[in-house]
Amino acid sequence: MSSMRDLYHFTKIRAARNVKRGKVNIIGVVLEHGFPRKSKGTDWYYFVRIIDETYHDIGLPVHIFFETMDRSPRVLSPGDIIQFQSVTVKVFGDEMSAVYNKQYSSFSLYDGRDGSVPYQTSQRFRERDLDKRFVTDLRRWFRDFPIDEGPSNFSFARQLTEGEHFNLFCKVLYVYEGAGSQWTAFVWDGSDAPPAIIHKKLSEEMHQPLALHLESFSLARDIVCSFPTLGTVLRVISQDIEPDFLPLLRAGNWVKLTNLMCELHDGLWRVVLTQYSRIHYASNGDQFKPQPQRLYDERLLRNPRNLRRMPQWSLPWPSRITEVDIDDDCEFRTLMDVVTSTEVMVGYKCVVRVVSVLPCRAMDYHYPNGVLRIRLTLEDPTTRIHAFLYAEDGLKFFNGPSSDEVLSTKRNALVGASANIDGEEEEDTPRNPPWVQVCLRAQYQIEGDLESREYIVFGTKLRD
Repeated sequence: MSSMRDLYHFTKIRAARNVKRGKVNIIGVVLEHGFPRKSKGTDWYYFVRIIDETYHDIGLPVHIFFETMDRSPRVLSPGDIIQFQSVTVKVFGDEMSAVYNKQYSSFSLYDGRDGSVPYQTSQRFRERDLDKRFVTDLRRWFRDFPIDEGPSNFSFARQLTEGEHFNLFCKVLYVYEGAGSQWTAFVWDGSDAPPAIIHKKLSEEMHQPLALHLESFSLARDIVCSFPTLGTVLRVISQDIEPDFLPLLRAGNWVKLTNLMCELHDGLWRVVLTQYSRIHYASNGDQFKPQPQRLYDERLLRNPRNLRRMPQWSLPWPSRITEVDIDDDCEFRTLMDVVTSTEVMVGYKCVVRVVSVLPCRAMDYHYPNGVLRIRLTLEDPTTRIHAFLYAEDGLKFFNGPSSDEVLSTKRNALVGASANIDGEEEEDTPRNPPWVQVCLRAQYQIEGDLESREYIVFGTKLRD
């Protein structure tokens, strides 16, 4: 009879921390959670940190051990409610924690916003009539309480450094399953990731071109067009954790991701979730505006207006090695503005880096009939695309007919390459292309029954 009464009794978190012996039942809001991973033994391990009205500054860590990965709790979002039956409280590591034992503990998970039915329960969990009241009371408290949202040491995309661990406060835009069950989350914080040094040789562009994106194939256009056109969209992948937990990130939510690893692939940034990464609560209500969103909104209000969409890394002004026909007062547009535009044959003025050129040798810029055709790989913080120089636009770009030596010199300046005494690219030297202005337009290209977009550079000239 005593054990039955115990099942109906919840211990508040502050009081539970002082329980030295025996088991307790606790219920709380999930402030942060990790990802399931193998423990040092044969078990799997999962981490959550919970709060209630009695203990909400740092919360109570709960360490959960279970036999197989499919028995792990799957918290859909920080802010959801979890209750535990029969957990012990002890010092774990260097802090007082609750420990979930696979032999006798149980749990249930509830949506943090509404609903009386748990969306996940463990096999041993026994639901009780009073559970609904406890869940309702906890939701009401959490909705109205100005919660401390935890660590403030969060970086912006503009502060990324290759090989370093960092924390990121970002908005989840989309979660995508690629080849081999490789999940990728697309996230954004409104800032511009830094430009990367390009290590690939120009001579490799024909057989090993720089990637336009990190996915194995292009996303559908309707997905791409749903992304913001200003600020970098980062790819987040999993490493050393089960990849099917990444889809639990909810599109549209702001999340705080901690203990991330930053990588560069072909000059494109990628964020890696490791076994030590965690997801921390971030307010999503209308009364709260996350700091990254506020800074982004301020960016759109800056003056002069024509500079608002220029890459932050090109300020105060791009290099002067190019000049364009479009008026200086015309507002700059991002490459994503061009890619997502529904209009074609409309000219846009952009600030980009030319990260690669095909053909790579100046002597190959002209086809046998004398018509110039060059493919440039352009990037800005929003995306990377191929754009073409044709015929008269190409002649204008190089400021009229030129010798191979002059063309090589101009090409090297454009792609940020060092040159040897003959004007050719130094093969082993990393490249740092400058920010330059170009005029771009999109046009449709029809091949058989397929219709695609092609991007054209026009009205742009390299200065002598």
